[in-house]
Amino acid sequence: MKTTKTLLSLLLALSLCLALCACAAAEEPAFDAELPVRVMTLNGTTGFGMAGLIAAAQADEAALNYSFSVETDASNITAALVSGDCDIAALPTNAAAALYNKTGGKVQVLALNTLGVLYLVTDGSIPVESIADLDGQTVYAPAQNPSYLFACICAANGLELDIDTSFALPAELNTAAAAGEVALAVLPEPLVTIARAQNKDLVVALDLTAEWDKVYEPGSLVQGCVVVRTDFAAEHPAELAKFLEEYSASIELLSSDPAAAAQKIEETGIFAKAAVAEKAIPRCNLCFITGEEMQQRLDAFLNILFKRFPQSIGGAVPGEDFYCILK
Repeated sequence: MKTTKTLLSLLLALSLCLALCACAAAEEPAFDAELPVRVMTLNGTTGFGMAGLIAAAQADEAALNYSFSVETDASNITAALVSGDCDIAALPTNAAAALYNKTGGKVQVLALNTLGVLYLVTDGSIPVESIADLDGQTVYAPAQNPSYLFACICAANGLELDIDTSFALPAELNTAAAAGEVALAVLPEPLVTIARAQNKDLVVALDLTAEWDKVYEPGSLVQGCVVVRTDFAAEHPAELAKFLEEYSASIELLSSDPAAAAQKIEETGIFAKAAVAEKAIPRCNLCFITGEEMQQRLDAFLNILFKRFPQSIGGAVPGEDFYCILK
């Protein structure tokens, strides 16, 4: 009798273990570690959060079969997404929206990775203690997105000023500011750090993220994101979930160990100098935001841009299918 009871107990325990394993398997769908996952990122701030994951892949420590490419031109990335030669990419948010509109929804946004990175710097010749001090002044800003965002802030404050975009690229304006050729300039990090290292007279007069939050929905200035091809998202949800898990850990390294993150940023070719990257990281407003919060923030941002610069997002605010929210 005891033998029978013992056997029944063992069978029940085995059945319970098998049931629990089955539940765990159902809750955690297996991913294909051999599936090629092609990832592209811009160099600079937009790509900072990818450095840890790239380094892990190079050391054969990543869960997925990644191939990475670091680009200096966003058009190379958008072309690869359109052609199907890229699966996941880090891009400016307005470029992601424009690509969605251009392709009829062939890309979706997965996560926000960068909030505001713009600052107003001055050489001290024009005192600036508040945004109101810029009224009637000439401020230099890189063309397109930085000038658009700065113009939105100025308009919301009722300012009339000349926004000069003759230094079209951020690097060009950085050089001019460092050389003392302009008195007031809008620059992104990490170029602010570089310019100030080269010109000790330059000071950060205004944090434009803080100025944005005073006149628009706080937290709605979102400049960088990660997108995925819509077809890839539909066909490979388990692999996409694993990517987000690894990417989140890669971004976490930026705040938990900035020195180590900066070294990886240099080693992976995302930015040339680790020392500059380490100094800039705390001012880059890097983040990892997904799901409904991602949608709320980005939708608010795109609606603000659309009202003044519809061309900057491809002529329309994307619909709900622009957002890839994993269940």
